[in-house]
Amino acid sequence: MRTRDWVWDGGRPALDFVNTYRDRKTGGRELLREPEDLLAWLGLPEDLPFAPSPQESSVAGTTLLMAARELREAICRCVDAAAAGESGFPEPINRWAARRQPALVELGSDLSVVRLPPADPVVAGLAEIASDAVELIGGPDLHQVRVCASPTCGLRFADRSNAGTRQWCSMKRCGNREKVRLHRARRTDQ
Repeated sequence: MRTRDWVWDGGRPALDFVNTYRDRKTGGRELLREPEDLLAWLGLPEDLPFAPSPQESSVAGTTLLMAARELREAICRCVDAAAAGESGFPEPINRWAARRQPALVELGSDLSVVRLPPADPVVAGLAEIASDAVELIGGPDLHQVRVCASPTCGLRFADRSNAGTRQWCSMKRCGNREKVRLHRARRTDQ
């Protein structure tokens, strides 16, 4: 299993999904390179088939990966546009959000609630992300969305701090690096 560079600092599923494309300010770095990366990010088994046969699964997985990336970039563009008071192109988001299905439940023989897995867990996961994006972009929490102040990062996050002045996607990562950089610059200037 490959080590992946996921971060979960967005505070919303839609923002965490946007953050699967890293370092946007310096040319970008794709984290969803293969269909298995998408499965791993969604928390699904990496050997989950995308289609009934292995040959179809490869094509279906690549197609779904490309559709997931399209959704991710549509969310990013719409979040940025809405934050700037501009119009966006929400069709990919709306298309995926329309595929959202209610959670399926039934009663077990002991009369407890049994949650049934969705027929297509990848589609269900992407539909949930799109639905979160609709609620974020069109809802009252949009004003919380920030872009990391690091000159190289570009991660999106929801600022839920009391003062509403959070600058960094993570103090442990970008905030600390900036503090170290400023400290070194002060020491050099002395």
